[in-house]
Amino acid sequence: MPVKYSVLDLASVVEGDSYKETFEKSVKSAQFAEELGYERYWFSEHHNMPSVISSATSILISHIAQATKSIRVGAGGIMLPNHSTLSVAEQFGTLDALFPNRIDLGLGRAPGTDPLTAVALRRGDQNFNYNFEYHIQELFQYFSSENADAKVRAFPGEGANVPVYILGSSTDSAFLAAKLGLPYAFAGHFAPGQFQQAFEIYQSRFTPSQFLEKPYSMLCLSTFAAPTEDEAVYHSLSQFQMIVNLLLDQRGPLVSPENTDLENLSPQLQAGVHRMTALTMIGDKEILKEKIGRIVKDLNLDEIIVYTNIFDFEAKLNSYKITSEVFQELNSN
Repeated sequence: MPVKYSVLDLASVVEGDSYKETFEKSVKSAQFAEELGYERYWFSEHHNMPSVISSATSILISHIAQATKSIRVGAGGIMLPNHSTLSVAEQFGTLDALFPNRIDLGLGRAPGTDPLTAVALRRGDQNFNYNFEYHIQELFQYFSSENADAKVRAFPGEGANVPVYILGSSTDSAFLAAKLGLPYAFAGHFAPGQFQQAFEIYQSRFTPSQFLEKPYSMLCLSTFAAPTEDEAVYHSLSQFQMIVNLLLDQRGPLVSPENTDLENLSPQLQAGVHRMTALTMIGDKEILKEKIGRIVKDLNLDEIIVYTNIFDFEAKLNSYKITSEVFQELNSN
């Protein structure tokens, strides 16, 4: 089967851009991805980060779906502990009614933010011992047509056709996705440490369900493609600087490669950057084809989701174009 390819967008703010301009770039990116044959365009929920403005995730999904025609649009993901399952069912039931058969719902158990902000999102609840599986089942109940006799129902939502994906950055989520028989997406773009073990667990323990007969494995990679390797490395500098700033708790907008300062990092910072970027793909088309092709084969992957955080917008679009050519050539072999 051909490997599908998709996009993850965090609505990252580029230095000098307004929020409106940031969202306008997301629209143009999604429209371009649709032209290039990308399968889906996802946003991930984050909070209290001035450089990442995908906090109102379902609103962004609606905005992008309205501006596109066929590409699937969804959450990669909604951080379920931050919301009541009823509100999630209503929001995504609404999206499904507006854009039938185009909406995806990826679910994560992390807060997508710092502990203090997580408490604010949860209206003062400081109990972080969250039962992820229980609330996923509760969400499925709201989506189910069999909930018609319940006292509490989701309108829209009940009977909605919204595929659910389990997201994760550790082996815990792999066990759960396998147990529930749901597709599994691993966050290799920022936490690649356990990706091999996670897919081994998911694929070996997968239990067929009403949703899937066999495992569906997805890996998100931070990807920088350009006509030459040197150019790809140059454009990746902004993202590496953002990671350094994140580790230093200095969360400003994405800066240009010329304004990065990546020399003389402490050993601790170097280790942190390496830990978060071990799966970053940087290069021209042939380099990416070799690297991505190998990892798809080794891990028996069904889909790659690319996260491309580049300061220069035209270079970002060109990276999407070259990456799409990589997959088209891999799928033709």
